[in-house]
Amino acid sequence: MLFDTNQAKRRQGPRGSFDMLLVIALVGLACVGVVMVTSSSIAVADSQHIGPFYFLKKHLLYLSLGVLLGGFAMRTELKLLEKHAYLLLGGAVLLLLMVFVPGFGMRINGARRWLNFFITTFQPVEAVKLILVVYTASYLVRHRESVETSFWGLFKPIMVAGMFVVLLLLQPDFGSATLMIAVTIGMIWMGGAKPVFLGGMGLPVVALLWFVAKFEPYRMRRLTSFVDPWADPFNDGFQLTQSLMAIGRGEWMGVGLGSSVLKLSYLPEAHTDFIFAVISEEFGLAGILFVMTLFGVAVGRGLYLGVKGMEIGQRFAGFVACGISLMIGLQAMVSIGVNLGALPTKGLTLPLISFGGSSIVLTCAMAGVLLRATYEINRALDARQMATRMPANALADANAAATAAREAATA
Repeated sequence: MLFDTNQAKRRQGPRGSFDMLLVIALVGLACVGVVMVTSSSIAVADSQHIGPFYFLKKHLLYLSLGVLLGGFAMRTELKLLEKHAYLLLGGAVLLLLMVFVPGFGMRINGARRWLNFFITTFQPVEAVKLILVVYTASYLVRHRESVETSFWGLFKPIMVAGMFVVLLLLQPDFGSATLMIAVTIGMIWMGGAKPVFLGGMGLPVVALLWFVAKFEPYRMRRLTSFVDPWADPFNDGFQLTQSLMAIGRGEWMGVGLGSSVLKLSYLPEAHTDFIFAVISEEFGLAGILFVMTLFGVAVGRGLYLGVKGMEIGQRFAGFVACGISLMIGLQAMVSIGVNLGALPTKGLTLPLISFGGSSIVLTCAMAGVLLRATYEINRALDARQMATRMPANALADANAAATAAREAATA
């Protein structure tokens, strides 16, 4: 009976499948996040007299919403996103502009990055990250030849990313701005752009970012204090010195879950930006390697399947998979690098692990779109395998039907 059922499904056409290694890695990261948000936030919540599990409850709520949104994305055909890429782009610009509208935009710690929806707040940049990937993927599919052969073929996606960068710098959000331009350049390079053209377009943007950083003294202090945080351990170097002490205490196997000392009001943002330092203190080098392995598997599988999709003609799905993988991977690399003192301090969360409503919900949505891309790529691979097993006459009929369909579409 099982054999007959499979045969019936096979006769109905190719089947897609979600990449299980990718699923395991993403679920593993989310589980690590639940455990570490619980461990790192109890002291923070207790100091604010809001109950020890306040942040855990909110994190579980956000994660549940993210899983629902990610599940919806997994069941949505990517052609709908490709079709409405321009509409999504317009929505992204509107969201970034709304943070400057009195009554909607909220200023927290001197930055306008949040929208006030009265019952909750929302950080639009998290949605804009996904929209930028979708738009850039659709552009690379539609303008493949000009991207590969022309300098001006790169102008439009770089200018769109540059527009987002300007709006983010006005908030200000230097970390997200840098991340977006890096992902855009990475996707364009994977689309076949010549390095000399990328250099010609990318260098002015890098120069702009450097000028903006140098124009604001506090940004330059952040960019330089990580070189020697112990020179000013109670001011500009405070966050990094506390993080390095936490990591040093972890040694090989850590001090044990819940036993971190630095999270007890010493390490700022222990449950958000510096949650990796708490992981390092409580689980040591073993915990560091475990988390980095999960990210490596998730990003590696996403990039591998994305490239495979481009090779077999699923270019939009392939670019989306590569773009989301780059977005998650580069953000994780920056967050981990900041905690380890290898990069300047930036306000970027560790994807799927750090506490943060907008971050966790929209990262789950990105994960859902990534899994959908792998589903469609695997479906195309299955179709190709079916075609190679067709009898010669059936394969000829199928090719003839496909040719007739293309001619009718272009007529």
